[in-house]
Amino acid sequence: MAKIGFIGLGNMGLPMARNLMKAGHRVTGFDLAEDACAALTADGGSRAGSAAAAATAVEVVVSALPAARHVRAVYQGSGGILAAAAPGTLFIDCSTIDVDTARDVIAEAGERGQAMVDSPMSGGVGGATAGTLTFMVGGGEDAFAAARPVLEAMGGNIFHAGAAGAGCAAKICNNMMLAIQMIAVCEGFNLAERLGLEAAKLYEISSTATARCWSLNDYCPAPGPVPASPANRDYEPGFAAALMLKDLRIAMQAAQGAGAHTPLGAQATQIYALMELAGQADRDFSGVIRLLRGEM
Repeated sequence: MAKIGFIGLGNMGLPMARNLMKAGHRVTGFDLAEDACAALTADGGSRAGSAAAAATAVEVVVSALPAARHVRAVYQGSGGILAAAAPGTLFIDCSTIDVDTARDVIAEAGERGQAMVDSPMSGGVGGATAGTLTFMVGGGEDAFAAARPVLEAMGGNIFHAGAAGAGCAAKICNNMMLAIQMIAVCEGFNLAERLGLEAAKLYEISSTATARCWSLNDYCPAPGPVPASPANRDYEPGFAAALMLKDLRIAMQAAQGAGAHTPLGAQATQIYALMELAGQADRDFSGVIRLLRGEM
């Protein structure tokens, strides 16, 4: 079993670190939040005093950070974890960031004699807790092979998307589609309510018909039909609207740079920006159903 440093013990990172420990790995974690570090140590992990310390004397470093600027700040520079870690260390960054940042950091790791993959994940807090996440991995074949056993302790589906940055490309495309689908499902349930059709009945029909999708079948935004969905706990986030908006903005920047036409993605970005302006960015992204109802 490996010695693993884990940086970023948030809603996703902490349960991921716990699953690594359940698989027998020794985990040393770091997070700016005191309670997150305390939770890790309570479960048998060790606490590092800094990100650089978490990357020292370990074989693997896993990171789950909010945005590209955090990844660059943690990884790069004289005080970064690439400088702190020994040659041969494997880095697995599970953050959802832009492709260029992923490629830059992976290139620097290679220059230092280290291996690295970009490996954003999908599946939300539920998937992180259950160890059923989907990982989309970018990087060389050897780095992917080295990362796979670690990722398998945290996820059920591990895909090698391609070279450096391909994991991030897959993730932003996936989340753009997810945002569009969620808005469509919300509009369907809102229309059904106005027409006098019960949410449970629409779910029963549509979840087996051509509208079926993850946003409907597994994460229904209307209270009732899917007991485990955030809709039944006041939209407490499994995946916060703020994070969805961040991912959509990354996707739109990428689309502009690539010359890709994404009109529905652009509209979804505007809708989630309105949710943010309404002060609901900390709610689950499925809570956009309330915005579309005019309740915000």
